[in-house]
Amino acid sequence: MGFTIGGIRDRRTGPRRRLRSAEGTAVAEYTGLWGWDVVPGARAVRTGGRTECSCGAADCPAPGAHPLSFGRELPAGATLQEALAAWAETPGAAVLLPVGRSFDVLDVPAEAGRGALARLERMGLPLGPVAATPTGRALFLVAPGAAAALPDLLYRMGWDDADLDLRPLGPGGYLTAPPSDLGGHGPVRWLRPPSLETAGRPPQARLLLGALAYACNRAAAGRAAPDGTAYGPRAR
Repeated sequence: MGFTIGGIRDRRTGPRRRLRSAEGTAVAEYTGLWGWDVVPGARAVRTGGRTECSCGAADCPAPGAHPLSFGRELPAGATLQEALAAWAETPGAAVLLPVGRSFDVLDVPAEAGRGALARLERMGLPLGPVAATPTGRALFLVAPGAAAALPDLLYRMGWDDADLDLRPLGPGGYLTAPPSDLGGHGPVRWLRPPSLETAGRPPQARLLLGALAYACNRAAAGRAAPDGTAYGPRAR
């Protein structure tokens, strides 16, 4: 028998109920402190090698990683009471952050992301929040407009023809936010949590892109041929 969110009475107690409470508190933090809009999302369960989505669609293209059609968006500035009330309407919903409003996302392999993050911190460059997924990705929150500008930025930096597993996420996309589960794989967590200084003013992508591209290229080259290959952008 399939499962749905909001369609049946949820009889679970204990850890599940505490998780929902934690998610309600997280929603209030995202809307009230960081000024982000939040959307209730579907959840997924992996059983017997299959992933079943709470939306009920057998052919769901993004199990546990899309907004609920009947969920209402919670705008920035919502209070804790409003957040808990909204999540009570969709018990068990994941916490999704719309991308392209307050931030865009640069999505890189986790190994490259951790290396770039350490390097950027040593250099003292401005950084925004960074999330880690259970599927081995690191998500860097940057100023809106980064997704559209990325091809031109990579070209100007000489990285346009390099082997980079670097994916932009912009308007129309959603970030599954901690502490929610991503597609039945496990919870998303913060590598660098949001703060009052970074949530409302994430850095421009160009400030991070050199370190991210270098780390991604080095990781890709190391996997393909760990033979001391030199790494760097294309010469102009």
